[in-house]
Amino acid sequence: MTPEAGTNAALDPGAPGTLDLDKLFAARLHAVRVRPYMATALFALHVVESHRVPTMAVDRYWRCYVSPAFVARTPVEELAGVWVHEVSHLLRDHHGRSDRFARAHELTGPGERLRMNIAADFEINDDVFGDGLTKPEDAVEPCALGLPAGQLMEEYLRRFRLGPYTQGMAWLDCGSGSDGLARGWDLGPGGSYGLSAQERDAVRFRVAQGIKARPGNTPEGWQRWADEAFHPPQPWRELLGAAVRSATSGSGAGEDYSYGRPSRRSAGVPGAVLPSLRRRPPRVAVIIDTSASVSDSELGGALHEVAAISRAVGGRRDLITVLPCDAASEIAHPLCRAAGIPLVGGGGTDLRTGFTRALRRGHRPDVIVVLTDGQTPWPDARPPCRTVVGLFDRSADSWSEDDPDYVPDSPPAWARVVNIG
Repeated sequence: MTPEAGTNAALDPGAPGTLDLDKLFAARLHAVRVRPYMATALFALHVVESHRVPTMAVDRYWRCYVSPAFVARTPVEELAGVWVHEVSHLLRDHHGRSDRFARAHELTGPGERLRMNIAADFEINDDVFGDGLTKPEDAVEPCALGLPAGQLMEEYLRRFRLGPYTQGMAWLDCGSGSDGLARGWDLGPGGSYGLSAQERDAVRFRVAQGIKARPGNTPEGWQRWADEAFHPPQPWRELLGAAVRSATSGSGAGEDYSYGRPSRRSAGVPGAVLPSLRRRPPRVAVIIDTSASVSDSELGGALHEVAAISRAVGGRRDLITVLPCDAASEIAHPLCRAAGIPLVGGGGTDLRTGFTRALRRGHRPDVIVVLTDGQTPWPDARPPCRTVVGLFDRSADSWSEDDPDYVPDSPPAWARVVNIG
């Protein structure tokens, strides 16, 4: 008996010790040979023998619960595919994503978690099998429900419900590591041989490194996953709103005296009414890049962000001015309805004219928000107010400006930059 087998028996005292570890580990070794970039993750899984598991299942702490009967009846090549399938749930954080989706959509109950397990399998099964890994006959795929391949779990969850077409998938149970719902066989956070959060992150990073080192040999879905592992997407809408709120609440911004509410110090000066110091709502100028390098969809998104900016500053749309700008600044529009603002442009880009026009208005803004793709010169001097730049995403090969060697200047250091998209 190997040391690991003895450990597993101690973890599950009711197990008679019939698990064929040699066969199970031979299947894992085969999986490593055909998916070498997953080696770190496959060897990080700790095997726990359990007769309560239908096939193989994982928990969020990287324990793999294995049915001895399932191992006995399953060929090695097919077991190798199950290894890769189960570890894919953990690498792609399906348990965490399921929890977040359930909270956002107020989903409860085992039926919804089964639906999440099915959707998670749809996401990974098109990347698991083939090229040395045998696909089981009962592997669930999105085509069974008439859905396209290559989508994420969240997209599949929006597109199907449990019903007659999913009855044949009711047996599916990849464990709490696939849908976030604790199982009776789980050892839990206090159990032995679970990975810490730092160890789990380290495993994901090592796998992402392996994929980036050999991009031509990995499926497209795993390449996208590796890109996000190195550069995780940021909640840019929240970041943009937070940046605007932070800029408008800076010390000294928008302070004025008012007799509408007398100062408390008036009590110490009989017969006199002293004004109180109050913070007036901030004025915001929004400069929107309307040059030819900004797409219509981005302009539409910019208008939505203008409405979000108004909420970030307390809903006072009358204090927000929108300036469409390409190489010249257009008419400044007060924000009454975002949908009614004409975004005219389409030429070259020089947002310096927008800065000049915003600062020369009768009421100087407390904050300037710029929504642009970055292909513009920037003012040489720092404006006398805070600046937030929402930067539309651009890949390295998208810079043109009629010059193949053109690379735009980065936004200046005095601007708070939030990457959009």
